Amino acid sequence: MKSESLQNWQSLVVGVLAAVALIVSLNSYVIINPGEAGVISILGKARDGALQEGIHLKPPLISVVDIYDLTVQKFEVPAQSSTKDLQDLSARFAINFRLDPLQVVEVRRKQGTLENIVSKIIAPQTQESFKIAAARRTVEEAITKRDELKRDFDTALGNRLDKYGIIVLDTSVVDLTFSPEFARAVEEKQIAEQRAQRAVYVAQEAQQEAQADINRAQGKAEAQRLLAETLKAQGGQLVLQKEAIEAWRSGGAQMPKVLVTGENANGSVPFLFNLGNMQNADGT
Repeated sequence: MKSESLQNWQSLVVGVLAAVALIVSLNSYVIINPGEAGVISILGKARDGALQEGIHLKPPLISVVDIYDLTVQKFEVPAQSSTKDLQDLSARFAINFRLDPLQVVEVRRKQGTLENIVSKIIAPQTQESFKIAAARRTVEEAITKRDELKRDFDTALGNRLDKYGIIVLDTSVVDLTFSPEFARAVEEKQIAEQRAQRAVYVAQEAQQEAQADINRAQGKAEAQRLLAETLKAQGGQLVLQKEAIEAWRSGGAQMPKVLVTGENANGSVPFLFNLGNMQNADGT
């Protein structure tokens, strides 16, 4: 009976030791996957040197390993600021970033979790960077020169987050809004510009119509001038014809000159022929 109890006790001890050994063995290493980095803390103190991908041994039971994702992270962060002309400007930025693997230990010591990094570092630094970029231009310039606004914002944000071990890869302006007062001013300006453009169009149309009237009047005057010259030329021909007839009727010693018209290079012109110099076929 005692022998059986002893055996049961021994089996229990062996089982417990095996369980402890299993727990210790499972807790004595850690696997870091690609795109990750680990920070090992022993008795609550972070040890220098981040754990890169692979298998790493660690003291069992007294150590903890925090895993950080080194792949690209994306968060949308709101920001507000005043422009150079003291107009309210609001924006929302989509920020793509990743942690610097060489500074993961410092991130663990100073910021802790990724959520803390976003809320305590990225969000306030985004706000400050937006203030720097917006204060350099008017609200109208912020809207019309959006690329320049983003460039200044990226520069300011990158410089501020670099010292925290955060690498900014890209940013996007998801939304950019301004005050209702400025919205009304923009609308009124657009209406005024449309009216001005309409006035210019009407003026140009009137100018073109006036020029058309001038061209028509000039054409009409030219036609009248040409007609007057034609009538004057024809009137001269009639006078010459009348003089020739009167001379013939007067019965002068010489036969009257006969006016006929012929065609030369310049058109129709009168020619005078002396009938006295002309003879018939029979010599008379």
